[in-house]
Amino acid sequence: MNTPPDARQYSPATLNNRKPILEILEKVLPPQGTVLEIASGTGEHAVYFAPQLRPRKWIPSDPNPNAIASIAGWQKFSPSENLYPPIELNVYSEIWSVEYNATSKWKYIDDLQDNPITAIVNINMIHISPWEMCLGLMAGAKRILPNEGILYMYGPYKRNGKHTAPSNEVFDSSLRSRNPQWGVRDLDDVIAVASKNNLELVQVYEMPANNLSVVFKLNQIG
Repeated sequence: MNTPPDARQYSPATLNNRKPILEILEKVLPPQGTVLEIASGTGEHAVYFAPQLRPRKWIPSDPNPNAIASIAGWQKFSPSENLYPPIELNVYSEIWSVEYNATSKWKYIDDLQDNPITAIVNINMIHISPWEMCLGLMAGAKRILPNEGILYMYGPYKRNGKHTAPSNEVFDSSLRSRNPQWGVRDLDDVIAVASKNNLELVQVYEMPANNLSVVFKLNQIG
């Protein structure tokens, strides 16, 4: 990624995948409420999706201050009234900043009373982070989403323990050489963790460049 003086970062993959992802989001997201994007990265997805997914509202987030600066830069360049300023959020946290409680410090927390978070979107995260990030994501989705709320995940996956394309196998090896805790995850493992958090698999969509869109729905028990 290149970083110009205004702090905006660029990810070439975003230009290639944003339209196919948007087509899926338009199908699976609840028609109302707020979408929380986990690991927004450069912010390019947020400024592209938010205006096209009205009347839903969109909260971009990331744990990296450089990413937060990039998201803010993109938001200034391409503003949208339904796009919130980016927030620092680490899925490892036991309580996320958007959770309404006595210690909530997020400036717009009261907005969620009228427009609660009904969906979580996570694009290209779990293969470039430790497995614990996936566990944290699922746990947070269980806490935050309402019954039948949607968790959308996008990225490369193994299926039945095997890579879906030679390019994904090469990519997996490259990731693991950079960090042994990274790597393309097996979809069955992700589904198993989701199930433990009351997240039911709804649909898997084949996407360009050997990626998948994976959609879960929260089924509250009791």
